[in-house]
Amino acid sequence: MADVRLQQESSMRIAFAVAASLVAAAPAFAQDPLARGAYLAQIMDCGGCHTEGALIGQPDPKLEFAGSSIGFDVPGYGYVFPPNLTSDRETGKGDWTAEDIKRAITTGERPDGRILVVMPWQHYSALTPEDADALAAYIDSLPPVAHAVPRFTPAGQPQPGPVLTVR
Repeated sequence: MADVRLQQESSMRIAFAVAASLVAAAPAFAQDPLARGAYLAQIMDCGGCHTEGALIGQPDPKLEFAGSSIGFDVPGYGYVFPPNLTSDRETGKGDWTAEDIKRAITTGERPDGRILVVMPWQHYSALTPEDADALAAYIDSLPPVAHAVPRFTPAGQPQPGPVLTVR
């Protein structure tokens, strides 16, 4: 019984030490918005959809955040493909501003008014304004990667590429 108690106390001490180090590091980390944005993009798994090959477990590091040619079939809506988030003018985010990026992430509304039906923006709507700013700044800073992905195709039109079906 004493061994179990010592193990529990040791585990608790380790957990508290880890938590304390994370709390101590947070203010310094938060001072760099791009680092904070990169961290948020990682834990929010933006690359899990917006990186070529990630949806089939084979992400291409050269195409990180450059969109996916594998999309989603949303019954009654159409075929949606994760777009290129990089700053490439032709195949990337184009003229999207940081405000456009924040609005898309937190409200699901694209600059063209279309609602993002697959991206879990409802969860991202809980981001603090500072975190939304940091994430938008990070996305805005992504270097250009030329990588065209299929455009949204309404239901009833031919499927433009491989898709996963959303139900």
